[in-house]
Amino acid sequence: MDAGGHRSALVDVVREYIGVHEKMSNLFALYRSGELVFEEVASLCDDKVESPLFRLKERCHALFRDAVSESSSPMRKEALFDLAVGSLFHEAMKFRENFYQQVVYAPKVRALRDADGEGDDELFREFERMLEGTRMRMDEALTETEALLAHTGEQLRVLLSGRRSALIGRYLIGQRERVDSILPGGLDALMVRMFGSLAEAYVAAAESWLASAHFRHAIDVLDEARRLGVAGPESDAVVRLEHYARGMRAFLAGDYGESLDELEVWVDTRARSGASDATRRDEVHYASLARSAVSRIDGLVEGEHAQRIRERSAELALRMAPLVESAGQEQAVG
Repeated sequence: MDAGGHRSALVDVVREYIGVHEKMSNLFALYRSGELVFEEVASLCDDKVESPLFRLKERCHALFRDAVSESSSPMRKEALFDLAVGSLFHEAMKFRENFYQQVVYAPKVRALRDADGEGDDELFREFERMLEGTRMRMDEALTETEALLAHTGEQLRVLLSGRRSALIGRYLIGQRERVDSILPGGLDALMVRMFGSLAEAYVAAAESWLASAHFRHAIDVLDEARRLGVAGPESDAVVRLEHYARGMRAFLAGDYGESLDELEVWVDTRARSGASDATRRDEVHYASLARSAVSRIDGLVEGEHAQRIRERSAELALRMAPLVESAGQEQAVG
């Protein structure tokens, strides 16, 4: 599996884990309240692809199979997470089997015991001993499953630490409430462990959306970063990227005046940041797309202010020319 495919597969693992955690937590709560029914257990704990727990196990095995077989130090985190998920699956299946005996077999046994019969007292006593054993094993399996779920969550944090995956970051940022309720320390702590700072995480997530021209999603991420008061060296990049994303979004919406307003500010802030500003990162690669958009405004704009907008677009296209050249030089070096 190539690097891109591995990152995408890991996003699927994270997505499945969050869903499994939520469903299992709900299962624990229903069991303790006496409201759990077998259908709830069967939908989660099964060896079919419809089961989210089964899918999580299979995704981990497929993704981390080499890590488990090598069990080398660099792959230790992957191997441990895969083993934790596998153990979680098997403990949950034990709970399923014992719960099934309690809610399906036990009522049948009691119904038959209450009916007339001869010479079956010893058999019913054996049934009762068996059912008492399954009741105890069910409680033990639930306790083990709950503990494993918590340990698996912590191992997921370890697995993601230092893994500067923008794809994973942008997914998790979009699931803030769910992550906050599941992982110790919540989203912010995990983003710091992955990217080194919250600002870096939000910039990476926004750039990931921008790379695929999802300007609305990028704006949402950057707006959230602003609301959170993200600070640090990357905060300038948050402001710049927001202007770029809003400018491109306005262009697609046909609001050419707004587009020029935002893209002019983007160019200005980039110029003020200085040529050696490390936080500019991949912004130079947006220059070609932005200049192409600005150059097309001449043939698209209409109305009483069209001439002034054409003049502004021509001026901005000239100012962007060095950025496009810079992008071309960086691609050649890369």
